[in-house]
Formats: sequence, C-alpha cells, structure tokens
Amino acid sequence: MAAATEEVTQLDVGNILLMEHLNVTVPNQLEATLFYIVGLGLTRDPFGAVSIDNMHVNVGSHQFHLPTREAQVVAGHIGLVIPSLDALERRLTTVQPRLAHTKLHWERTADHVQITCPWGNQIRAYEPSPRFGEMRLGIPYIEFLVKPGAADGIARFYEQVFATPARASDDGEGPAAHVRMGTEQRIVFREHAGELRAYDGYHIAVYVANFSSPYRFFRERGLLTEEIRNHQFRFQAIVDPASGLLLHELEHEVRDMHHPQYRRVLINREA
Repeated sequence: MAAATEEVTQLDVGNILLMEHLNVTVPNQLEATLFYIVGLGLTRDPFGAVSIDNMHVNVGSHQFHLPTREAQVVAGHIGLVIPSLDALERRLTTVQPRLAHTKLHWERTADHVQITCPWGNQIRAYEPSPRFGEMRLGIPYIEFLVKPGAADGIARFYEQVFATPARASDDGEGPAAHVRMGTEQRIVFREHAGELRAYDGYHIAVYVANFSSPYRFFRERGLLTEEIRNHQFRFQAIVDPASGLLLHELEHEVRDMHHPQYRRVLINREA
C-alpha cells in the first residue's frame, strides 16, 4: 500500500506549472547568435525582443532570454534535450573558428555533450530518452550549486511556499534538493563544498496556479524585489520558511495564469 501511495504521489504536479525561461546576459549579440542559433541549433523568437540589444531563443516550450550586458554565469549547469548529439557536434564545429577567442568548448561523454558557452556557462545536452518523458527539445532541468547544509531548507521552501513537490536526498552525486516544475521539468539545488561563484543576477521565470499565497509570503516578510506588475512579481531570497534564514539567492519572475505569455506557441526549427 505504501509503494502504491508513493507511485500515485509521483503524479502530483504542484503549484509551479512551468519554468518558462532562463535569463542570462551576454556581452555580444552576434556571438550569442553564432552559439545559440547556429551552434546549438535553436530558434530566435520572431515575436519577442526584436532588437539588436536582446534576443529570446526558443527551446521547444522553453526559452533563453539574452539581454546585452556584462556576461552572467550560472553557478551550476543547464540541461538541454536536443534531437541529435551528432548533429549538435557538427554545428558546433562550424562555429568554432569564429568563436575561437571565447571559452567555447565541448566534449562528448557516454550520454551527453558537455558544453562550455562562449562566456563560461555550462550546458549538458542530451538526446530524448525516457528520463525526460516526451520532451524532444527543451530545458528539462537547471542545476544550481548551493552551500553545504542548504538542501533540506530549500526543499521545505518550495514545498511550503509554493506547494510544489520537492525533496532533499543524496542521489549519488551528493545532497541536493529536487524541485518539480510541472510535468517535465525540475530544478536541482546541489550542495557544493568548494567555493561558490558569486550570484550575478541571472533569473528564471515560472508560472503558478495559486499566485496570491506565495505573493503574500514574500510581501509580509519584505522579500519582494519587484511588486506585482503585468501579472508578475519578483523575489530573490530563498529562505528557510520557519526561521527566515537565507539559504540561496536566485531571482524568480513569478507569473500568474493570466500572463499573456503563458503557453504561447513557440516557433522551433528542427534542431
């Protein structure tokens, strides 16, 4: 009976329905186009950020947002599902000469291609597999490195503040909090004993069904970094919900279901 209950629980989605985009700034739009569009084989959104100072890049139902500023680098890595790793390596080879002066590097492993973007972000690209459900192109997860001892509190934060399934466990790669995002995505907060890269302002955007409860939590504690505007608010501090102790910093753009961008159909090429 316990096993059956746990199996049913795995079907729960929770209040966070979608992690839509990761926003990281880049210093050069041409080089970003070479890497994200030509190299990775992704698609520039023709409807969002149509300018020479920003770019929205479609990845299945998800996106990268890439405004022009000093480069931001995620402390951790970004997971991608790409239809063909062989084709990915061929595309990266074509752009390598024009990005030779950057940090661009990649290496094939048993099940993924480990990529360093021109500015140092780490990406692991996988082919579709049962591990990622029905996803054939998308961002199935992002893994952030956090200080030792933070995983338990981070899991409680997402469970209690966002009412979304989260658990802290050692999965063989060290203690980590695993947070469900809808039916096919997750965020992993991996404890790291070494020196952590200072947080430099990158953010994620998530959609929630119950918008008011988390909003009240952050407002009552003075943790909002941006009040409600255009169907969204922002916060940055992930805290222990009981003590208020700061556990990690990651700006969240929290959107309600009335946001005009929710589940907008995104145009994608065959990557």
